[in-house]
Amino acid sequence: MIVGLGTLLNVTTIVVGAAIGVLIGNRLPERTNRVVTDALGLITIVLGGLNLVSLTDSDFVGAVGAGGTFLVVIGALLIGSIVGSLAGIERRLEGFGGWLQDRLTRRGRSAASVAEPAPLAETLVDARLAISPREKFINGFVDASLVFAIGPLAILGAFQDGTGQGIDQLALKSTLDGFASIAFAASLGWGVAFSAIPVGIWQGLLTVLAFALGSVMSGAAIAALTATGGVLLLGVGLRLLNLRAVAVADMLPALIVAPLLTVGVAALLVT
Repeated sequence: MIVGLGTLLNVTTIVVGAAIGVLIGNRLPERTNRVVTDALGLITIVLGGLNLVSLTDSDFVGAVGAGGTFLVVIGALLIGSIVGSLAGIERRLEGFGGWLQDRLTRRGRSAASVAEPAPLAETLVDARLAISPREKFINGFVDASLVFAIGPLAILGAFQDGTGQGIDQLALKSTLDGFASIAFAASLGWGVAFSAIPVGIWQGLLTVLAFALGSVMSGAAIAALTATGGVLLLGVGLRLLNLRAVAVADMLPALIVAPLLTVGVAALLVT
């Protein structure tokens, strides 16, 4: 089987799902789109909570102790947040989304500038319910990128693919992401489709890494990564619900720090 086929399938389902979502979303009122986004936010919070169950994983507890699992996740989030904020990951991701939106809409700006303005009453109603097209595109791109890239299936599936064990997990993720991208794009538009770019890069790098190094992650390290990812998904849920614009992208280095801390703590306890 071709290495990387799982990621290619995942990218394709995101783009196709987003295209379907945009077609559906254009026929729905803004208030309905907002309700759909709220539903996705709640579902994302539930998924994050389910991932937190990994804090009680037997391998994880055996490696760092019953009280150490929570401390590893806290340490990973603190270190990862500092590294990510200093590197400006969130700002760079939003900037890339804005650049994409500018490139795609450049031709339509002149026509939009001479378009007949909407009635004042209609404008005031829309202003309360809608955001600017640029903000909508960036939100769709960033939020969808985070949801599709953070989950444990993205990491575990890429490792499975890279080590030649098949694409079962990425095939499952592709199906889930395809349906999720329909719902996302129905309310957030074409930015969701372009989330396939960072997802493809991230999963592609993990696949190449697994292909080069083989399956190197222990069960404890995977559990630490999954639990940390669960916390990040809770942050994405808060973003989708418009409760707080948590800078989840700045916390992404925590996904690398968590397994490393787990291995380090386990080695210290053994010695």
